[in-house]
Amino acid sequence: MHAVNRLLQYRKSLSTTEYKSRGQRLIRCELCQLGKENCICSLKINLKSNVGFLLLMYDTEVLKPSNTGKLIADLIPETYAFLWSRTVIEQEIVDIIKDEKWQPYIVFPSEFAKDNQQVFHQEININKHKKPLFIMLDGSWREAKKMFRKSPYLAGLPLLSINPQSFISEDYLPKYQLRNSGKINHLCTAEVAAQVLTVAGEPQNANILDCWFDLYSYQYQKSVCQTNKGDATSQDRFKTLVDLYK
Repeated sequence: MHAVNRLLQYRKSLSTTEYKSRGQRLIRCELCQLGKENCICSLKINLKSNVGFLLLMYDTEVLKPSNTGKLIADLIPETYAFLWSRTVIEQEIVDIIKDEKWQPYIVFPSEFAKDNQQVFHQEININKHKKPLFIMLDGSWREAKKMFRKSPYLAGLPLLSINPQSFISEDYLPKYQLRNSGKINHLCTAEVAAQVLTVAGEPQNANILDCWFDLYSYQYQKSVCQTNKGDATSQDRFKTLVDLYK
């Protein structure tokens, strides 16, 4: 059980009513949140990575079975996950950000950078004495902007701005069919994380995470009996990538 799984259990313990999601009658795997007959937990692999991720999750985001932040934690061992609060600052978040082993970066568009905030575009400075820690604001676009503005412990941290158009072609079709953002360049958390791994010099890990997302998306759509627009070859592709990785 990883950080996002533990956070889900904690968030459920705070709820007085059951969270109602699409396919709420489905009997789900408690970890991957897919229908049990479509569970992919047995295929997970711990990747060797020199980076970490810190997920700040907006209240009910962790309760949504379609959340893709958990896919990062499935594969990247050093992944942390916390509920975001505007009024309460969790000391553990601050401690991780200030830990000398990490060089933190907020993954967010440069257009929202504050005055004098250091911004990196599609590349970062790799410090041999510190490992990159990528802070992901996990929620809807409106929620992510709120988290960015109202988290004082993020102030002053460098910002990594990912431009999706640098990674996708003009005829690209969004792969995330589980929710509709309305805009082609609004990628989901796992897609952005795969691009971040590429920037961090881990393209093989990026490819595996990207394919893991494809597999999850396909199996999720099978689970809820919606028209499946996912990649039916994703499981075979994932197994091939893992075999090459080993």
